[in-house]
Amino acid sequence: MMLNDSEILAAGILIVDDQESNVLLLAQMLAEAGYQHVTSTMNPQEVCALHRKHRYDLILLDLQMPVMDGFQVMEALKTNLADGYLPVLVITAQPAHKLRALQAGARDFISKPFDLIEVRTRIRNMLEVRLLYKKLENYNHLLEKTVQERTAELRESEARYRSLTELASDWYWEQDEEGNFTRVSGPVLEMLGIRVEGLAGDAKVAPVAGWNEMEREQLQARIAAREPFLDFVFSRTNPDGSEQRYQVSGEPMFNLSSRFIGYRGIGLELTAKK
Repeated sequence: MMLNDSEILAAGILIVDDQESNVLLLAQMLAEAGYQHVTSTMNPQEVCALHRKHRYDLILLDLQMPVMDGFQVMEALKTNLADGYLPVLVITAQPAHKLRALQAGARDFISKPFDLIEVRTRIRNMLEVRLLYKKLENYNHLLEKTVQERTAELRESEARYRSLTELASDWYWEQDEEGNFTRVSGPVLEMLGIRVEGLAGDAKVAPVAGWNEMEREQLQARIAAREPFLDFVFSRTNPDGSEQRYQVSGEPMFNLSSRFIGYRGIGLELTAKK
């Protein structure tokens, strides 16, 4: 993630100093460096309202001002910020104030009297950090929005998939990672005589004898190996000697972390299709 000169020079900057000579000096220096959006105020009480309106990328803040000093301005700004980032570069002639200013939330400082080369360098460095921070924040918001949209699309797609599979088959089923049925659509209880907890109220259907155990073992082995299977045919023999045949297809399901969470699939009674 990179910044070009035009992005940096288009940043919004506010100069806050009660001495007009300092304001004019900083404004001229910034204009000569190519910065296009520089404003100023000599009234520290206006800073919060101005920042709320313009959302400056950098505030050059003098610490020594009457009525409201720079430390008080920073405290007021903290209650004014939505993103928690205080874009303040303090201006001070007091070396002892530098550490206190950083502890109060300032990102950097410049000393009076000004060394214009140092001032330009610190301003540019801080703007690069601030603008990259904003770019990353915007990217994260875009990524979150994209994930939400994609999730909604997947849910809609899954709903369509279920609808189509239910129309094209006798039953649709889902199992959790332990092999318990979590969703059954269609007459699977009556057809297979399986026991499904929590899906049919208090009703519990006893398992039906007569299954071809070799076929069932083959199917269970596919599921245990977490392999997809297509049109697997298995059968059972009823007490009257008649045979019922079923065809089932299934696929393993995984969450976003690639952890196995179960199976889903469709089934048909082939006997009834003859």
